[in-house]
Amino acid sequence: MITDSFDDRSPAVIEPVRKENAPAVDACIVTFSHEIEKYAVQHYAAGEIASLWCATGRTPVYLIERKGRRFAFYKTYIGAPITVGLMEDAAAELECRRFILFGGAGCLNREIAHGKVMVPTAAYRDEGTSYHYAPAADYIGIRNASAVADCMKANGIPYVTGKTWTTDSFYRETRNNFEKRKADGCISVEMECAGVQAMCDFRGLDLYAFFTGGDLLDAPEWDERRASSGGQHDVGHFCIALALADFVT
Repeated sequence: MITDSFDDRSPAVIEPVRKENAPAVDACIVTFSHEIEKYAVQHYAAGEIASLWCATGRTPVYLIERKGRRFAFYKTYIGAPITVGLMEDAAAELECRRFILFGGAGCLNREIAHGKVMVPTAAYRDEGTSYHYAPAADYIGIRNASAVADCMKANGIPYVTGKTWTTDSFYRETRNNFEKRKADGCISVEMECAGVQAMCDFRGLDLYAFFTGGDLLDAPEWDERRASSGGQHDVGHFCIALALADFVT
């Protein structure tokens, strides 16, 4: 069974290869948005410091220097397996222990205002990746949720805390499962958080995650909110990620 996949009694057949003399950074920011990536490279005059490779091609890793700190960032892809795999590679290519992950998520509660940051406190493990990094359980705690919330409060950013539902199948978020997760206290649905937190726990890394409201599932019909302000490609969310990087370093 998939829930029996966690094995901490034998070595992995393949391990990330740690790069010698890897560039040191204070934190690494991970976005899903190609538009935010383009904005950040241009606005902050970011230069490449590393590359992450897989069969689908090259993922450049950029460097931003500000306020005496060094922050890396790169664009990842949707889904726990690739997000976790690229972060494993980033941790091998960089000397970095702090990773900031942000992106859009489905909103499970109509009372949560559009544009409010959602800070996950625990993730429901409705995916497969996390079971290779942590013993089976329904939820995994998001260890640094309080630090993320403290940052939002300190910067006057509207936010809400709550559980998130990490799924593997965008088109199989059924009404019954939605009602179960909402009744259990989940306020968002996304596809990476549980897997990334499990990997970070396993590797001794610090994850700082936040989501922004994209689509609204808590409606008679699915409501995909496309407004640019507060949407997945809103460059203001990268500014929030930078503020969080400043806060935790």
